[in-house]
Amino acid sequence: MQKTALVIMAAGIGSRFGKGIKQLASVGPCGEIIMDYSIHDALEAGFNKVVFIIRKDLEEEFRRVIGERIEKITEVEYVFQELDDLPEEFTKPADRTKPWGTGQAVLAAKKVLDEPFIVINADDYYGKEAYVKVHDYLVQEQQKDGKLHICMAGFRLGNTLSDNGSVTRGICHIENGRLTGVTETHDIFKTATGAESRNADGSVQELDVKDLVSMNMWGLTPDFMEVLEKGFAEFLSGLAPEDTKKEYLLPELVDHLIKNESAEVDVLETKDTWFGVTYQEDKETVMRAFKNLTEAGIYPQGLINKLSRYLQLSQETCLI
Repeated sequence: MQKTALVIMAAGIGSRFGKGIKQLASVGPCGEIIMDYSIHDALEAGFNKVVFIIRKDLEEEFRRVIGERIEKITEVEYVFQELDDLPEEFTKPADRTKPWGTGQAVLAAKKVLDEPFIVINADDYYGKEAYVKVHDYLVQEQQKDGKLHICMAGFRLGNTLSDNGSVTRGICHIENGRLTGVTETHDIFKTATGAESRNADGSVQELDVKDLVSMNMWGLTPDFMEVLEKGFAEFLSGLAPEDTKKEYLLPELVDHLIKNESAEVDVLETKDTWFGVTYQEDKETVMRAFKNLTEAGIYPQGLINKLSRYLQLSQETCLI
């Protein structure tokens, strides 16, 4: 079996709400966190290694809440996204407090990855279909034409909207199944007839709910890491002293690679519904969604037990 890895970005700063760390908040009927569902779906699809990208100061709690359980069922690596983890010729500016972005986060995993991998956000639920499609893509042989061949899961806009307010989405431009660009669209609202974006000047643009959007789920290769590393050094070289919050973002690098024709990005459509926890108020909606998925048989009752047969948690205590 070809080795493939699930890389989970869980180092985001500003990720605390109310009580505790949002990526570690229980949302399932038996106390599962969103990552339990992601890992379950990825292993089921054929991925056989998990890499957690976290902050060093979260390590102890992270291992206790999920890491130690997952270590018992698959290979696990921990890597740390840190502000001072920079190429040798660079040092962290004294006034830099904001993380360097998703590009640097994924780059932190370079030393533990020799296999194709999928990248996801820790606090997003993507459904089952996308993992299967990305895994199948990663294990097939790609063209040897000097270009990077990578992929992205594309979610229907209508399956990523909120009932509670506006969202920002990267709407994909696609030709012959390949990504040609992404338009970052702000203030998207669900409406009675579909979706619309509302501009500051009061104008409104109707949007097609079947349009595909990027939700930061990428299928990448070890070769991509070399490009990512080179790009980070170029990003740092181009910073001005006042750029204390500028980030090295994965989608921006991918867009650059598409524009200079050094990469081809296949868009794999999924019809599953995406949801995530951004604020404390979202938690109840997400908990209800996982309860419904369990009742529908999409997930077993006591998923947390299935993921770790070593966990001493009685399934009878899990009320659906």
